[in-house]
Amino acid sequence: TSMTDFDSFFDDLYVDSHRQFRSACRRFAETEIAPYAYEWEEAEIFPRELYKKAADIGIIGAAFPEVYGGAGGDQRMALVVSEELIRGGSTGVLVGLGSHGIGLPPILYLGSEAQKQRWVPPVLAGDKIAALAVTEPGTGSDVAGIKTTATREGDGYRLRGSKLFITSGTRADTISVLARTGEDPHGGLT
Repeated sequence: TSMTDFDSFFDDLYVDSHRQFRSACRRFAETEIAPYAYEWEEAEIFPRELYKKAADIGIIGAAFPEVYGGAGGDQRMALVVSEELIRGGSTGVLVGLGSHGIGLPPILYLGSEAQKQRWVPPVLAGDKIAALAVTEPGTGSDVAGIKTTATREGDGYRLRGSKLFITSGTRADTISVLARTGEDPHGGLT
């Protein structure tokens, strides 16, 4: 099988809405990322305003439900975003702009309707930044070894512990944190 056959196989997975969105994402990468990619990579940060610009053309909410401000697209839309934004030449920008892709699902799948309404729309609008905190010093990818605890206090929880390697963590407004709420190494996590 030639590479052309391989490429055309994947082209058949996309419909016109994916192709139109691909063009918009490519233009965004070429105009909003590529001219600044080297400078941002060297500085290890990019402007917060880029989230809003990306949200305004549907990049941030591409594969999220419309009811919370997303575009309602399928996971192929999320792939289009990744494939095209990397053309801007900055892995850091791609990963940073996409941190909501791991920070919001715990809220969407496990949160109450009130939590979804409070936390998801501002992120998908580009006004807030979301992140996910799982990794801890000494645990690496051993999720069962997590030591950070969440203890009920009044209407909320008190977190005790430490996390590291949190994509967008230094500027996130919303952080979904995996914490231990019970003794069971696998079932005692929330």
